[in-house]
Amino acid sequence: MAREQHEQHAAIPRYRRMNSKDKFNDTTDTGSFPIVRRKPPHAQKNNARRARMVSSVLVALLCALLGFGYVAQMRNTESSYESLTEDELVRVLDETSTQVDKLEQRRTELSSQLQSIQSAADKQEEAARIAAQNQTTNGILSGRLPATGKGITITVTQGKTHVDASTMFTLVEELRNAGAEVISFNSVRIVTSSYIKDTKSGLNVDGRTASSPYTIKAIGNPEDLQNAIQIAGGVGSRLKVQYNAKVVLKQQESVKIDEVRRSQTYKYAKTVE
Repeated sequence: MAREQHEQHAAIPRYRRMNSKDKFNDTTDTGSFPIVRRKPPHAQKNNARRARMVSSVLVALLCALLGFGYVAQMRNTESSYESLTEDELVRVLDETSTQVDKLEQRRTELSSQLQSIQSAADKQEEAARIAAQNQTTNGILSGRLPATGKGITITVTQGKTHVDASTMFTLVEELRNAGAEVISFNSVRIVTSSYIKDTKSGLNVDGRTASSPYTIKAIGNPEDLQNAIQIAGGVGSRLKVQYNAKVVLKQQESVKIDEVRRSQTYKYAKTVE
């Protein structure tokens, strides 16, 4: 018993030395456990405040740019319409309504075609029928096929004053805006890429010489086409007053346009696949 107590008393100093070594090894000064210093609270607040300030400046700048663009666009639109007379504003409104009606009609046609394809028992046969129908429509619109229908015929006989190309092109554009589906100028079929230029002997329409009297045929609603030309202050009045030209307009139940165009080869435009 005395021997065991002696051994216990002898082991106490050894335990104390081991405990001292453990404390020394666990100290953070050895480099085994690096000390990460926390960033002062005021530095974090400054960084957050700076980030919020930069974001606010960028948002304000974007809002200012958008506001400037909107105001500039509104001013341009208002200035372009402020110079128009009441009759011209009415004509612009009518032309816009006509374009909207045409787009709505086209949308209805396309929706009907889509429903036909979806509901047809033989979808391939229905698709072939619609493709042939669209080919005919596209052929008329592109000028590759002759066309007939009700419309008007306009004859412009030049007086002593030369009728310039700009005025005649305006006449064509007025017919388009009024809903003309097919137009011919003398012996030239008018398409989207058509142009009219002045020459010494008269006019040049898509590379072909045209001289007075000029005959313009248009297929469409006769009343709308006539109103577009004969509106007060319109191109018809300008031809008579400014150029002393004779303008004869006739509504017809059957206007036949035989002039056609070859298929155009596009250098840059390609279909989207």
